[in-house]
Amino acid sequence: METEATARSVSVDILNEFDETNYLDYTRANDLDQRDRAEVREYVQNILRRRSYLDFLISQFANVSLEEMKTSLKNILRLGVYDMVFMDSTPDYAAINESVEIAKYSLGSRTGDLVNAILRNLQRDKEKDDLPKPNFKDRTKLIATTFSHPEWMVKRWVNRFGEREAFQLMQANNKPPVHYVRVNTLRTKAEYFKLRMEKNDVSFTESDWLPGYFRVDSVAPFINKGWISKGFCWIQDVAAGFAPTILNPGPDESIYDFCAAPGTKSVLLSSIMGGEGEILAVDISSERLEKLAQNALDFQAENIKIRRADVRELDLPETDGILLDAPCTGTGVLSKRADLRWRRDLEGLENAVQLQEELLDASARMVKPGGRLVYSTCSIEEEENWGQVTNFLEKHENFELDSLDGYLPDEVLIQDAKAYQTFPHKHHCDGHFGVRLRRVD
Repeated sequence: METEATARSVSVDILNEFDETNYLDYTRANDLDQRDRAEVREYVQNILRRRSYLDFLISQFANVSLEEMKTSLKNILRLGVYDMVFMDSTPDYAAINESVEIAKYSLGSRTGDLVNAILRNLQRDKEKDDLPKPNFKDRTKLIATTFSHPEWMVKRWVNRFGEREAFQLMQANNKPPVHYVRVNTLRTKAEYFKLRMEKNDVSFTESDWLPGYFRVDSVAPFINKGWISKGFCWIQDVAAGFAPTILNPGPDESIYDFCAAPGTKSVLLSSIMGGEGEILAVDISSERLEKLAQNALDFQAENIKIRRADVRELDLPETDGILLDAPCTGTGVLSKRADLRWRRDLEGLENAVQLQEELLDASARMVKPGGRLVYSTCSIEEEENWGQVTNFLEKHENFELDSLDGYLPDEVLIQDAKAYQTFPHKHHCDGHFGVRLRRVD
């Protein structure tokens, strides 16, 4: 028997695949209409944001342990519990009924009865305003369950920030993400784009950090009206614009953008350069480079050339400036990428640090005397950020740190204005880090 796919059933399928492969793929939602596709993304990300807490609630009402449950059953229950506890717009009966139907279709009628019993038990406690709360003696486990972050991450952040600030950071990661759009000045002017938004009743707040960035309530209008596909704007967090800004490329310069795909920073570099000069965008992924090529075309960034290569194996002429937005753990973007918290571990952090070091060393060989090397991440981990820079400077005496005064707002500058670092709970944007290194010999 076949049944029509819904946003909820497709969300369960995507979560199942994620649990089994550690890879998040939304292509299953492609056959749904645009509204349902957006709903799938909301369900998947919000369930991943609350996964540990949802599992705790399931464990309180189920006679079967989570370890004994099939992956599909766990995700059907996570969906139902999320709907009931966090979605005020969804009546309990609707959340229960659809979860039961998904279970019956995918796992059989007996499993449907089990889902019904578990969710009905939860409903009774919810109606009495008496849902159980995590109460573990192990403090780390208690925090990790309450805020749905992995224990290794909780330990690190509590040790570094203290409990109160770590709570604030994790709470920020569990809130709906803040969205910014950036005007593509290769296609239009910021003042014209503001008029376009006003004419279409799109609410926005202009950023006072960087020109051309607007904080918006939703990115849906920009997608629906085709403004992104036509190249007028791009969804990009304001802190993601810091690295190209501090590189400050001139229209007569040659620039390398390493680990560049899908190209949002390459296009911003092109905008800063007014479409002049030369940008060589390098990435190791052919698939992601195809997206970069399409983005360069859509945004009319005609001074971008593309090359597939491993930066560590490149031997290019020395250049004026290099942007190395390095692969990282992504712990600064867990609000937008809730899946990353479950895909990362301490071994992954160590591997990222090693790769970043190798990429930095390779990049340094291609900077001309007096040239700049900008190193940036979307991480908040010290080893990937200031620790990485300190290590680099110990090995490369022919580089020094430039001051970022005048380029970025004071509130994001650290280390005597020699670096920037943003945090979601402090700055209401993604967590990003960056420095500008200058070759001095």
